[in-house]
Amino acid sequence: MKEEFIYYLWENRLLHLDLKTTDNEEITILSVGIRNHDSGADFVNARIKIGDALWAGQVEIHVRASDWFKHNHHNDANYDSVILHVVYENDTDSLKIPTLEIKDKFDLSIFHKYNWFFGSRNWIPCGEFVGGVQNFTLISWLDRMLVEHLENECKDLDFKLKNNHYDWEQAFYQRLMRYFGLKVNNDSFEYLSRILPLNLLLRHRDNDIYIESMMFGCAGFLERDFEEDYPSLLKRDFMMLKSKFGLKVMPLSNWKFLRLRPPNFPTIRIAQLAKIITKNGNMFSKIRDADDIQEIRDLFDVELNSYWDNHFQFDKTSKVERRKILGKTAVDLIIINAIVPMLFYYGHTHSLESYKEKAMSFLEQIEAEDNMIIRNFQNSGVVLQNAFQTQAILYMYKYYCKRRRCLECRIYSVLSRRCSE
Repeated sequence: MKEEFIYYLWENRLLHLDLKTTDNEEITILSVGIRNHDSGADFVNARIKIGDALWAGQVEIHVRASDWFKHNHHNDANYDSVILHVVYENDTDSLKIPTLEIKDKFDLSIFHKYNWFFGSRNWIPCGEFVGGVQNFTLISWLDRMLVEHLENECKDLDFKLKNNHYDWEQAFYQRLMRYFGLKVNNDSFEYLSRILPLNLLLRHRDNDIYIESMMFGCAGFLERDFEEDYPSLLKRDFMMLKSKFGLKVMPLSNWKFLRLRPPNFPTIRIAQLAKIITKNGNMFSKIRDADDIQEIRDLFDVELNSYWDNHFQFDKTSKVERRKILGKTAVDLIIINAIVPMLFYYGHTHSLESYKEKAMSFLEQIEAEDNMIIRNFQNSGVVLQNAFQTQAILYMYKYYCKRRRCLECRIYSVLSRRCSE
């Protein structure tokens, strides 16, 4: 028996109706309360009638009554408002709080289904059945998962905004830089954004060579001598700017090239970022005021210095000559990971629902992402139509499926009923 299973029984009112305390007082549950994930009892704001008295307060759940003392709750003021102790087995009479023993107060078939479900060897416990869930149930649950995902992102962005002295443009610049890194270089791009602030780049927006030289120089790519004119020019300008502004240089070894397609090399990405900053200046204000997603995509339509037409790295000429552009898929990934969370956070911070709705509507306009996890869901029969749904299901997989939080999932509730038929 696990506490999570008792939470499930309690929260979903799956206990029998003829409930009594261990002191033989009748129990009527008016409200099970709200699950508490912070310190204190497991459920708060419960309303329960015990005997002739109506109580409002907290409910604590344990496998055994003695766990109250084992967990030191008797010395913790956070548990002073507990009105009912719900346990599988009452193995002590030392506790003065009303106690409900549920050992024979629920349908054992529910427990058997629970054990069968969690014993599944599928890639996720419900992998064999999830494709058969009604579309309405799936969509409504994914709506909740997406909001939960974006609200979690708000916590990270709150820290980032405070750390940047409430400068929205600098905070967005750091978020944007991070998600230019394609996972393998995320940390390196974010580090670059911290040692090279946006306001310094914008002071030289009328000189794109200066912006490129600062970005490549601080990234560590200009610490050697070059044979070609373009990188030599960047190095000369960076030496001057480094001395003038006291710029820091990160180790070149931080950057990863292995297993990346050449168009995704950090050198190409830095060149693209430099042009994006030169073109747009303060980007977040433009994103915040954009009426449609195409306006945002247009911000990333930039043309690099012709040097990059036949280069992927400095002093290494490529046999293939072509313009290096950010494709639609790459731009959409940046919108998904950098722009949507920031726009949602702006609405959250200023209590403006219109920005939160705009952020989610952008996800609805982007095609479904494609990766191994999403393909696994699709192979299990789940139809995912856009990035709104794929972002939601990726969050669900990471924070619910992988952590076996099935009892908190609406899909499990539906499937567990079906499996008993």
